[in-house]
Parts: sequence; C-alpha cells; structure tokens
Amino acid sequence: MPNVIEQILDLARWAPSGDNTQPWRFEILNEGHIVVHGFDTREHCIYDLHGFGSQLAHGTLLETLRIAATGFGLRAEISLRQDAPETQPLYDVWLHRDSEEVQADPLLPYIERRCTQRRAFRTHALTLDEKQALSASVGNAYRVLWIDGWSGRWAMSKLLFASGKVRLTIPEAYNVHSSIIQWNTCYSEDRIPAAAIGLDPVTLKLMRWAMRSWARVDFFNSYLAGHLLPRIELDMLPALRCAGHFILLCDKEPQGIKDHMEAGRAIQRFWLTATQLGLQLQPEMTPLIFARYVHQGIPLTRAMPALQQAKDLADRLERVIGESPAKAVFMGRIGHGRTPHSRSVRLPLAKLLESSQIGKS
Repeated sequence: MPNVIEQILDLARWAPSGDNTQPWRFEILNEGHIVVHGFDTREHCIYDLHGFGSQLAHGTLLETLRIAATGFGLRAEISLRQDAPETQPLYDVWLHRDSEEVQADPLLPYIERRCTQRRAFRTHALTLDEKQALSASVGNAYRVLWIDGWSGRWAMSKLLFASGKVRLTIPEAYNVHSSIIQWNTCYSEDRIPAAAIGLDPVTLKLMRWAMRSWARVDFFNSYLAGHLLPRIELDMLPALRCAGHFILLCDKEPQGIKDHMEAGRAIQRFWLTATQLGLQLQPEMTPLIFARYVHQGIPLTRAMPALQQAKDLADRLERVIGESPAKAVFMGRIGHGRTPHSRSVRLPLAKLLESSQIGKS
C-alpha cells in the first residue's frame, strides 16, 4: 500500500494552482490515511484574497487525488478538519477498498496532460455535445455560462483588455509578477516559465528588462504606454482567438473553505473533461478576483486611478454575467488548439512530503 499511496500522490500533485504555487504538502499517516496540509498566499499575493484562490486549488488537488485513487481500485473519502487555522487548512483523505470494485475514472488518463495554453486557439465554436459534456462535468450545484460568437468574444476581449490595464499598472500586482516568472526556460517546477507566458520574443525581452524594478515598470507605463502591447498580446488577441469563453457559477455565493474547496473539485472535473475532449483552456481569473475586492469593499490598491477602473470592471463583469459576480468561481477561454511546447511542471513528490515520508508509512 505505501507504494500505491506514493503513486496516487505522484499523480495528484499535477493539479493546477494559481501561478503554480502548489499550496499543499502531503503527510502519510498509515496505509490508508493521508493528510493534506494546505496553506494560502494571501499575505503576499493580491490574487489570493482571503485565501480564495488557494482554497480552490486545494479542491483541484483533492479531486485529482480522488480520480488518481480510482486507478488503483480505491475510493477516497475526503474531510476538512474543523479545528485547523483558516490559513492552514487540513484535509483528511481515507483510502478504502470497497467490496464492489471501484472502476477507474474516465478522466484518469488526462491528469498529466491537462495544462494551460496561453496562445491562440481555433475560433470555430464548440459543438453542442462538447458543451453538454463540459456542463455535466461540474455537477448539479454549478452551471456554465457560455460567451461565444463574434460579439461575445469581442465583449470579453474589451473586458480583459481593461482588466489588463489594472493588472499591469499597480505595484501590488508587480510584486507578484516579478516573483512568479522563471526566465530562459520552457519548464518550471514552482513558477511559470517565460516561454509559456504567451508574448513574442521581442516583447518578452522588453518585459524582462522593465520588470527588474517597479520604478522601471512605472516609468515605462507612465511615459511610454508600456502596458499597451502586453495587454494586446496577453488579453485582447487571445480573447478573440478562441472558440469562446465560459464562467462557472455556483447556485449560491460560496462561503468559507469547504465551499471553495468543493468549487475547486468542480473546476478540475471541467478542465480534465476539456482535455479529454481535445480542447485547450486558459483561465481568465483576474476580472473575477478584482470584482471580489469591489464586492467586499476592500481596496485593491493604493493607486487611486486603478481603484475606479476596478469598480468599472466589476460593473462590466456583472453585466456580462447578468447577476452578481460573487457567484462566479472560475472563468476562462476554451477551444481547439495546439498543445503548448512550454508549461509549468511540478515539484517532485519528495519535496511535497512532510518529513520526507517516502516509504515511512
């Protein structure tokens, strides 16, 4: 069993997380009991308001673990410990071998293939069967809002272009961006490789030069419209060059770690189903995150112009959704396209195990 547990965890670690932060560590207590030690990045990451993003990632990890366990005929029972700190949640995972054989989940082969593609997709629309499969994957507590066709893609393009201006012109976001990119590589174990960002080589070199300090970025933005080209390449054009966009909505506004964790599980089923269908996907979470700041009355930044821009952005997102963005937990673009040649990989299992526990259970 210990070797089986290690194999399950070795698959589970491929779950997605914001900026490849991997906010989890594993502890093997015995042959059928794993503790997932979660943490969040709220103290230093503007994109992790109240740990919301990290809690979604915990859910994607736990769902991936559940799916991985089925490949060994095991059923995973997952429970959130009620006495753990909010910033360091603990999740107990018990592995059971039931009397009736557990069938391997059809999404199992796609765990390692699932990735983020930030470059262009083909623009032909998803089929009805593809949409139905994706909508069915998230379960009854969630629904998928589709935004496609030329008019839908154009509306999202303008929304994301506006969001990009906020993202690229506030120091709080710069502090994150400057730490998450790994330069001169196609793969990164714990960050985003520069080759996967989606910029052309010239813009990428200019971006690397500017990002050596906030003073450079601020000067570049203030006097040379330095944010304009990245917004076109990273926000506007990708939003147009896809089959469409989606927003995953809860029936009610999620409250607390358990709701966010369950939403993360739905997100991973959606993403793995997209991979199973041969589709590429890119999350577009920034407008949603900024809208949460506005919805909760929390200042996003000390830069006053950006505060008003964020409020306008939240209003535009609400018009797109047709109801409060507070019910939205995930959004992105989707379509058929090439598999990326560059991607974030993951820390090896040995670095994710508490107390170097390989073989000790």
